[in-house]
Parts: sequence; C-alpha cells; structure tokens
Amino acid sequence: MATERAAKSPSPFAPVPAGGGEREARGAAFDPGRAIAQVRQNIERVFVGKPELVEHLLVALLAGGHVLIEDVPGVGKTTLAKALARSLDASFRRLQFTPDLLPSDITGVAIYDQKRGVFEFKPGPIFANVVLADEINRTNPRTQSALLEAMSDRQVSVDGVSYELPQPFIVLATQNPHEYEGTYPLPESQLDRFFMRLEVGYPTLEEEREVLRSRRRSDPLEQLAPVLACEDVLALQRAVLEVRVDDAITDYVLALVHATRASPRLEVGVSPRGSLALRRAAQALALLLGRDYVVPDDVKRLAVPVMAHRVLVRGHHGAGSAEGAEAVRAIVEAIEVPL
Repeated sequence: MATERAAKSPSPFAPVPAGGGEREARGAAFDPGRAIAQVRQNIERVFVGKPELVEHLLVALLAGGHVLIEDVPGVGKTTLAKALARSLDASFRRLQFTPDLLPSDITGVAIYDQKRGVFEFKPGPIFANVVLADEINRTNPRTQSALLEAMSDRQVSVDGVSYELPQPFIVLATQNPHEYEGTYPLPESQLDRFFMRLEVGYPTLEEEREVLRSRRRSDPLEQLAPVLACEDVLALQRAVLEVRVDDAITDYVLALVHATRASPRLEVGVSPRGSLALRRAAQALALLLGRDYVVPDDVKRLAVPVMAHRVLVRGHHGAGSAEGAEAVRAIVEAIEVPL
C-alpha cells in the first residue's frame, strides 16, 4: 500500500496562501504598529509585570521562531502561552508531555479505511497555529525529536507522506530546570532548534498583589478576545524581512557569535543557526519598536535570550544554564558596539 501513497500529499492541512481575499477586502488599513501594540496590551492584561518577557515572546512570533520557556512551576509559563494564543484568531493545542507519550500522539496516524481501500490521515495536535508543549523534558527523546522535527521543517511525515503544518506556526515549550528525576534533558543539538530561551522569574510583591487582585472573582485569561488574525501575523512576519540591517550591524552580530566560539570559558559556541536567529530577532524587535532599520541596541537586548541556550560552559553539564547566560553577557560587554 505504501506505493499507492505519494511522497508529497496535497494535504487539506496545508496553509492558506498569505494575502488572500480577506486581506484584499480589508485593503491597506492594516497598521503593523497598532496590531503589535494590541497584542502586547492583550497579553499584559493577564501576564502582569513582565513587559520585557512579553516583548521577547512577540519578537519570536514576528520572527517565526519557537520559544523554550524555562522556570520553576507556578510562575505563569502556561498562562503566558495561553494569553498569546487567545490574542490571535488562531488554533491552539496544548500537549502535556509524559514519559509514555508517543511520536504518533503528536503528529497523528494514517488509518486504513477498508471501505475505500485507502489510508486516511488523522492529524495530531501538532496541527495548530500555536502549540503549547508543556514540560517537554518529561517525555522520551524519540518523542522530543518528533516535535523538534516538526518545528524545524514546518511539516510532519507519516509513513513516507509529508503533511504541511498550518501557518503561522509557533511552538511554546516549557520545562522546569530544577527538576531532574524522571526527566529527559534536551541535548544541545535540540536546544539549538529553539529561537529563544526565556525565563519568567518570580513577581515582585506589588506585581503579585496585582495578580491576586485581578483574580479575585474570575480568571482574566477567560476574558481575552482575539485581536490579530493569522493573515496579519503572516504579514508582520513578511514585514520583518524588509527591516534594513546595515553591514556594520551584521559585523557586530558575527563578532558576538565568533567570540563565543573563541572564548576559553565556553566548550561549545553559538552555531551559524544562532547568528541567523540573532539577526532576525533584531529585525523583529526593530519592527516591534516602530523602526524599519536595526540599531546595535536591538542586538544587545536580544543576545542573551537568543544565544545563551546555544552555548556550553566548560565544567557545567548541559546547555542553557545560568552560567551560559552570564558568559554571553560578559561577551556582549566586551565587544565594541558599532557607531
């Protein structure tokens, strides 16, 4: 039966081309700055006191990258992911990763239909615009690899047939860095697939008071309404590509990346994928801040969340540690900023 299935399926789950009829009907009224501000305000209604974290999450969305949110339980990792999903008029699925989760539980399966004599694909939860992979380090490496392959290729392959994922597509994975029993830490090669690694941190006393006040009668998350459509997200992602990057900025990015490879403090430096991610992140931040060009400060602000999880500090087990972030900060301070 495998020969009856083409190598590339005209999947009903393929993305709708951007700039379609609805975009044309709305004309040129779309304002990127206003659209970004609406999403940001929406998320900050629920996720209190962390404007920089929200900014970084939106940078990843605009750049088309995936995010690893790492911190202790109960600080709002899942809330942040849900707030983004609810702010978009997009499909959302949550995957609770467990040791017995199988790759097919994520990607879906091809089931043989005896009446029609053909295989019918039943899509898994990965077929959504926003996917929350909760506690990704609690599942086995084979299942982790299935998710990361989908993240990288924007498609899944089942029995030799490829199915495109919907666009836009972003994975928000969470994990607890302090709990190791019964977990499967992501290796360096898989951490490198994440565009950014973010830490939430504890709220201040006043921020936590505001959280308690806002949830006195109900959860404000339930009241969030979509403010941005999928085609608008795709339009913003295309706009990011048009943000100008001067040669001096490119040289600055390369200087930071190559410094991680030459540092005696680091056993593994940032990969070429990391340099591409840092430049794209800087473009996205510039657009988010209302500019059509990148400045050095855009690169500096994003160096740690984009690069720290891609380095390995000598004498420390595993990438993505606090020591890695400190090493990247030291490099950023040491490299001369272009004028």
